Amino acid sequence: MQKILIVEDEKAISGVLHSILSDELPDYQFEIAEDGLEGFKFIEKEDFALVISDIKMPKISGTELLKQSLALKPESTFIMISGHADIDTAVGCLREGAYDFISKPIDINRLITSVKNALDKGNLQKANSNLKQENSQLKKKVNKKYQMIGQSPALKKIQEIIDKVAVSDARVLVTGPNGAGKELVAHAIHSQSERSRGPMIEVNCAAIPSELIESELFGHVKGSFTGAIKDKSGKFEQATGGTIFLDEIGDMSLVAQAKVLRALQESKVSPVGSDKEIKVDVRVIAATNKNLAKEIEQGKFREDLYHRLSVIEISVPSLNDRVEDIPLLVEHFTNSIASENGSAAKKFDDKSIKALQQYDWTGNIRELRNVVERLIILGADPVTADDVASFVKK
Repeated sequence: MQKILIVEDEKAISGVLHSILSDELPDYQFEIAEDGLEGFKFIEKEDFALVISDIKMPKISGTELLKQSLALKPESTFIMISGHADIDTAVGCLREGAYDFISKPIDINRLITSVKNALDKGNLQKANSNLKQENSQLKKKVNKKYQMIGQSPALKKIQEIIDKVAVSDARVLVTGPNGAGKELVAHAIHSQSERSRGPMIEVNCAAIPSELIESELFGHVKGSFTGAIKDKSGKFEQATGGTIFLDEIGDMSLVAQAKVLRALQESKVSPVGSDKEIKVDVRVIAATNKNLAKEIEQGKFREDLYHRLSVIEISVPSLNDRVEDIPLLVEHFTNSIASENGSAAKKFDDKSIKALQQYDWTGNIRELRNVVERLIILGADPVTADDVASFVKK
C-alpha cells in the first residue's frame, strides 16, 4: 500500500489533515512527522507517494526539507502549506520543485483536490517510468535477438560498413543466400540509426500473393476490391519515421516494382482505389537471395528500381565462407536455447565443433541453429563428434 507523509509541527493541524485525508483516501497509509528533521528521516527510509509539509518548523524548515528530499529522491511529490506565506515564498517553493502551495487557514476542498491531482500525476509518472523501463528491456531483448555473432574478417567488414551506413538515410540492398543473416544486417542498420526510435516494418515480398502486394505496401480504401471491408494503411505509411525492410524484393511483381519506384522517387504513396497521395518518410532496406543482374537481363526486375535500392550494397557471405565463426555461433545458440527452455546449457567438445566446421551448410546460420537444437535434445553432455555423425545428415 502506498504511503502519504504529513510533516507538521502543530499536532492539532496534523491530526485534522490525517483525519480528513484518510477518509478521502482509504487506499493509502499515513505517517506523521512532527518536524522537518523527523520528516527527512522518514523520506530517507521509505518512498512516499506524496509529502504534505508545513514550511515554518523547528530543526529543518519545510523549504530545506523540500530541497534535501528532492536532491535525494527527485521523483518525490510535495505539497507545501504555510500560515506565514507570501507570493515570493509560494513561487520559491514551486521553483524548487513543489507540486503545489496552499496557504493557511487551509481550504479543505482545495487541499483534497490538490492531493488527488498530485497523486494522479505521481502514479502516471511512475507508470510511464515503468513503461520506459519495460520498453528499454524489450528493446535490449530485440537487439540481442538480432545480434550478429562472430569475429571472422568477413563479418567484421560487414559491421564496418553498417557503422558507416547507419548514420545516413541511404538506401541499402542486402544480398546473400537464404539463412545467411540478411535480416540481422537490416536490423543492425536500423538499431544504429537515428530512426531507431521509429518503427522497423518488415515485409516478406515472397510470402504475399502478387494481387495483394500493392494493398500490403500502400494500403487500400474500403470497397476497392472484394474483401476490402474497411480502409487499411499500408506498410510504407506504417513505417513513417522509421525503416521499411523489403525482404525477398526479387520476388516482387513488375507492377508492384513500378509503384515502389514511384514511392521512392516522390516519397508519396497512393492506397489502392484512391486518388489521394500520402506523404511518407521512410528509409528503405531491401534484401534478396537472387542475382538481380540476371533478373534484369531476363526482364523480371526493373533496372531503374535496382539502382534506386542499391545506393549501398552489402553482400552477406554464406556460413561456409566464415566457418571460423561456428564456435561462437554454437555457444550463442546453446545459451539462447537453454534460456528459452529454462534449462542448463550443454557443452560441445572440441571434436564436435571441428565436425560441425567440416559440414556443408547449405542452409547457413538458420540450419546451424536447428542442428544445435537437435544435438542438445538428442546428444550427450558434452555433445561429441559421434553425436554429430549420428544426428547431422551429410
